[in-house]
Amino acid sequence: MKKNTISEEWIKIFHTLNENQKRWFAGQKSLELGYGGISQMSKVTKLSRTTITQGIKELRMSDNVLNSDRTRKEGGGRKSVSTFNKALLGDLEKILNETTAGDPMSNIRWTCKSARKISDQLKKKGHDVSYRTVHRLLIEMGYSLQSNRKSLSRENNPERDKQFRIINRKVTKFLREEQPVISVDTKKKEIVGEFANKGVSWRKKGEPRLVEDHDFLSRGIGKAIPYGTYDVGKNEGLVNVGISSDTAEFAVNSILKWWTEFGERNYPNANKLLICADGGGSNGSRNRLWKYSLQRFSDKTGLEIYVCHYPPGTSKWNKIEHRMFSYISSNWRGQPLESYEAIIDLIGSTTTKKGLKVMAKLDKKKYKKGRAISDEEFMKINLVKNKTLSQWNYSIMPF
Repeated sequence: MKKNTISEEWIKIFHTLNENQKRWFAGQKSLELGYGGISQMSKVTKLSRTTITQGIKELRMSDNVLNSDRTRKEGGGRKSVSTFNKALLGDLEKILNETTAGDPMSNIRWTCKSARKISDQLKKKGHDVSYRTVHRLLIEMGYSLQSNRKSLSRENNPERDKQFRIINRKVTKFLREEQPVISVDTKKKEIVGEFANKGVSWRKKGEPRLVEDHDFLSRGIGKAIPYGTYDVGKNEGLVNVGISSDTAEFAVNSILKWWTEFGERNYPNANKLLICADGGGSNGSRNRLWKYSLQRFSDKTGLEIYVCHYPPGTSKWNKIEHRMFSYISSNWRGQPLESYEAIIDLIGSTTTKKGLKVMAKLDKKKYKKGRAISDEEFMKINLVKNKTLSQWNYSIMPF
């Protein structure tokens, strides 16, 4: 067969074949041509001589069944960079820890750093990866592109990024010293009763769960206030479900319950505790009762309490949001929170592939709103402000 005798129709058919079929077809034609056939077919098909030779070998294997469904052997192809560079994912996680945020109502996470910036930082650590590889790894790790206006403060506080770096350094230091680090926050308040809960759940066809048509508190049993304490190092947490008010006293008592249930056992040699909290609410940076209650907690446990607040408008960067609350919301989606017992069971049954463990407790204590701490009481707090961004970083020492 000569090149000028090959019809255009033959070439069109050849280019519709997959890799296996092209290799076998070229190999068979080469055998038909005899001496010099491999060279001639290589020029016509643009396949390498090695590829055509491989096709001939496969054709001559009498016990071989040609399978065109798979173009390469299973497991073939270029391996992902993360499979042979185990340190890459670890360094990527460290970079993301500083700026990772999440939605407490879903499992989606995001970061304010671009793939190109992350790629540049990884290159400084000795990883030769492109921004496209970083983009792929982010998707595999559960990250999603998000609009800035959904997660960043409108004020665009210039000290926000600086505070993120401070929190990241402190968390890293405490974990390295095997000292406890917790992330705390109040989850969205819920009405307890036969009310609709967002999401869907599996039920028999034609048997939907009937719930109230309006979410009136008067039709329910009461309200549930879940305050969570998440152990960053151990990937476990405790949710204290209150029934009265979300006050600073309630928040600190929730932390005390975590310390009693988990902290003392997991950190027998601990002498200090790092708390990462939002900037507002019951654990707000300006809340006097919060600091006053932390002093009582410090005196009772003997722990030095270090507090880092997230800047205004950045609460979704708090670890508890995307590491615990999001999974609790997913676990009870579509399930009416008909009783306090149901809420405790649903929270306590929340798990993840990474081994998250959650305990839930019902707090029946009545917490009064509006308790004011006088100047005299506030002066008795053994409060030490940090030199850098003292409005968000401080410590409370036991007496």
